[in-house]
Amino acid sequence: MKQDLKTFQGKGEAIVNYQINIVRAWIPVLLSCTLIAQPGFAEDKDHAEKPAVWVPNKLSDGQPDVQGFWRPANQGTYSLVNPRNGQDGKPDKDGKIPKRPVKPSRIIDPADGQVPYQPWARAKQQHVQANFNNPVSQEFIDPQARCFPGGVSRQQWWHNTEIRQYPNYVVIIGDADRRIIPLDGRPHIPGNIKLWMSDSRGHWEGNTLIVDVTNSNAKHRLSNEGDFSSDSVHIQERFTFLDANTYQYQATYEDPRVYTRPWTVSSKQVRANTDEPDFEAWEYACIEGEKNTDNYITEKIVSQ
Repeated sequence: MKQDLKTFQGKGEAIVNYQINIVRAWIPVLLSCTLIAQPGFAEDKDHAEKPAVWVPNKLSDGQPDVQGFWRPANQGTYSLVNPRNGQDGKPDKDGKIPKRPVKPSRIIDPADGQVPYQPWARAKQQHVQANFNNPVSQEFIDPQARCFPGGVSRQQWWHNTEIRQYPNYVVIIGDADRRIIPLDGRPHIPGNIKLWMSDSRGHWEGNTLIVDVTNSNAKHRLSNEGDFSSDSVHIQERFTFLDANTYQYQATYEDPRVYTRPWTVSSKQVRANTDEPDFEAWEYACIEGEKNTDNYITEKIVSQ
């Protein structure tokens, strides 16, 4: 009788343990089902994983208000593939030329960070680059050094810019050049009219200003190193405003006369002069052949 009772108790404990294990196994499943079923749980999770979209103030015509002063996060027009403000320094006392740090190419497509030139165009660019520092003829002199406008993209990483907005217009003011971008859907000017800063037509898609650019006279360069296009170039620009203090500029160049394929250049822009509420941009006084503006002004003042 006692043996039978022990056997019965043993079987009972086994059954109870088995049931407890089943309950333990199902607890996480039940909890997850309960949480997912709660209103807003899945939505909150998705919201946490997605970056918040910046909601700007709107102007009277519906444009996002992005007015103010901006500067390139990485300034310099000397090179597209290694952005910087100028060539490597002068030789030191040992005759060695100090090298500047290599920076990421502005070109984001193609992946190698190079302009996809046709062979003849690459040879031309390299010829200009090789003679830029010792120009023996006019072809080697960068038009920007002679105070001519640098074109739409070069404006984005040369100096600071100011964006002004008016009903159906965006105006970009550089230190030495200006752009007026109509937003009213008007057609481009006739193709036989070529301009230093091209002809721009824009529209907004959310927080991105998309600009179609044609009618370039192709007299400017894209860099000191001789990068160039023809007057048939077609440029698609995107000004994507990520927040109140940052936008990403991208421009895709398409020119079958010069390149083997379209290519895209990019530049991050950030707010400038935020601690100067009364800041006013002055016109950049370009003096052809100028080497040192500070000494030039000082000498003029002294001579007077």
